[in-house]
Amino acid sequence: MKETINKPDNKTTITELPVDMLVPFTEHPFRPYSGEQLWELVRSVEENGVLTPILVRPAKDGQRYEIISGHNRVNAARRAGLKTIPATVRELDDDAATLAMVESNLRQREQLLPSEKAFAYKMQMDALKHQGKATSSQLETKLRSDEVIAQSSKESRATVQRFIRLTNLITPLLNMVDEKRMAMGPAVELSYLPQDDQELLLDVMTAADCTPSLSQAIRLRKLSEAGQFDPDRLDEIIDEEKPNQREKVTFRLEDLVPYFPESSVEEIRDIIMKLIEREVKRRRKERSDDRDR
Repeated sequence: MKETINKPDNKTTITELPVDMLVPFTEHPFRPYSGEQLWELVRSVEENGVLTPILVRPAKDGQRYEIISGHNRVNAARRAGLKTIPATVRELDDDAATLAMVESNLRQREQLLPSEKAFAYKMQMDALKHQGKATSSQLETKLRSDEVIAQSSKESRATVQRFIRLTNLITPLLNMVDEKRMAMGPAVELSYLPQDDQELLLDVMTAADCTPSLSQAIRLRKLSEAGQFDPDRLDEIIDEEKPNQREKVTFRLEDLVPYFPESSVEEIRDIIMKLIEREVKRRRKERSDDRDR
């Protein structure tokens, strides 16, 4: 027979819960601890136990509890061999639970990836809009949801909006932002592209092994909005030299002269540039042929 949850009479209670009765929060946007960070927590739990109770609510199936705050503590407790864990149980609806989950993680975690902030702020905004409680108790005036988030996160409303835009990126592009291979500005511009255009752009970026600058991303967005997202146009834009992203290549004159004994410095430069142009055209043709196969 399945054990059912005896819901507390009051709204909050602290108890010891079996770790096997705990399930993660649906669409939890924060990445779990891993590596040394995780094992430090495991060692702490082994030595001291779980000192701060996790926050949970009764799950909809009536058999388990949904973790609102404390996913890493639960993971560490399992690895440390604990059978139970101290927990604060609260009766919360979906919106209140979402806000509590996001706020506790934003408050407790020192470093967050852009994708974590993006989906956390998006979940906050959706919950606030659904609640209809995006108000200021001091002024008794309605505030925009992103303004409420900005006040609680200590970031500007514009910054909150930019993070939320990132949730429109396909996963490989969002990963580039997390891995610091693409800056925030270009990523926000690319978030306005339809998914098909993003996937096409990703192919071009992968082949060229580079990411667009802000000015390039703005042009790419305009091309997409005009219905002119053509692979050849993308190649031209992506292949443009970006001084802030490309290393300088320098040659000593004495190293080049043996290969061009009859040429002046200006002629050597012209020959090298023509060779580079020929190689770039060859690579573009190869990429075009690969796409047509």
